[in-house]
Amino acid sequence: MKASDDTEEPPLPLALTGFEVSEEFGFLLPDPLTELPAPYGPWMDIAHELPQLIMSHQLRSRVHQMPQLSTQHLRGREELHLAHLVLSFITMGYVWQEGEEGTVQVLPRNLAVPYWEVSQALGLPPILSHADFVLANWRRKDPSGPSPCPSLCRNLDTIITLPGGESLRGFILVTLLVEKAAVPGIKAIIWALRAIRQCDEETLHRALQELAGAIQAMSEALRRMHDYVDPEVFYAVIRIFLSGWKDNPAMPHGLIYEGVSQEPMAYSGGSAAQSTVLHAFDELLGICHREESAAFLHRMRDYMPPPHRAFVEEIQRAVSLKQYMLSSGDAQLRAAFNRCVSALTDFRSYHITIVTKYITIAAAKAKAGRAEPSARAGPSGGKPPSALEAKGTGGSHIFSFLKSIRDTTREGMISA
Repeated sequence: MKASDDTEEPPLPLALTGFEVSEEFGFLLPDPLTELPAPYGPWMDIAHELPQLIMSHQLRSRVHQMPQLSTQHLRGREELHLAHLVLSFITMGYVWQEGEEGTVQVLPRNLAVPYWEVSQALGLPPILSHADFVLANWRRKDPSGPSPCPSLCRNLDTIITLPGGESLRGFILVTLLVEKAAVPGIKAIIWALRAIRQCDEETLHRALQELAGAIQAMSEALRRMHDYVDPEVFYAVIRIFLSGWKDNPAMPHGLIYEGVSQEPMAYSGGSAAQSTVLHAFDELLGICHREESAAFLHRMRDYMPPPHRAFVEEIQRAVSLKQYMLSSGDAQLRAAFNRCVSALTDFRSYHITIVTKYITIAAAKAKAGRAEPSARAGPSGGKPPSALEAKGTGGSHIFSFLKSIRDTTREGMISA
């Protein structure tokens, strides 16, 4: 969004394009590339066969045969993001091919070195994160067809996949639709901060209405998870590939990136806490989380693209919406603010409902052996994963964390 056209008004520091945020797609990468240049054919060939290679236990041997490729032929942000997506998926498949009891200690040089170089170029960690899994992993089946919309468009698909079939596709694309539903709220942040600077309470009221509506739309999009993702497949097949090697009992010592470091490195797995959207809304609304939860959330910012992280930090430094509300005598304005906080509380409550179904109940069924054999089999065809039964893939103690941030969000309400 451009700064105000009023020449007397100084430029607004929060121009979306300056933070690689799209007015149409928000934090999603607009129309990601789906193929890398010809020199990177060996990566793409493996990436397109990942589910079959993993389930047939052939991925590790294919990676060992992969040529050592230079990253010097990658040009521009889009090619780098696709390379990171491809190498992230290959890495997760390589590490978890045999399940949590058959992990590796070393990522081979021909994968680790280019992965590290691409990660450094993007300012992202060398592990699959929300930025890869969702933000850069979508395409239109028909390039001239519609963009992502609040319903799960038939025209949408993923670029790279892992075991999990339609449930994995649904998990990625529903999460993408939650990100897309947030876009009007991201724009509303800009309107709100500008309105505060200009003491324009009418515009501020409209911005808060827009923000509340966007958060409610995010909740509606999240409800589609039930339609597209089987809980047992998510828990027993998909979830392990989102797991990292930090705070994970299955890989207590981390992973050595051969040719990069002789010492193992530890990184958190993919997590919804890596989505920039909720961090941005928290900062705008002045939500203050408790120390342990806040520390985890702050660490998750290291897994965001640096421009997105900078966007959140810019909101944090901006004039305080909450202080403005506390000093305002406008009851309508305070009510609009509280609707935003209430909508965000409801979203987080519903996230707890989703986690209960897809992790807690699914884990109990797997533990009791009640799941179907086809769903029970993990990547190695063995028993379902158990190392993260009580933790999120990012390594947090999932229920205490989710309930804490939900409760502190609710505490952000102000007296009307």
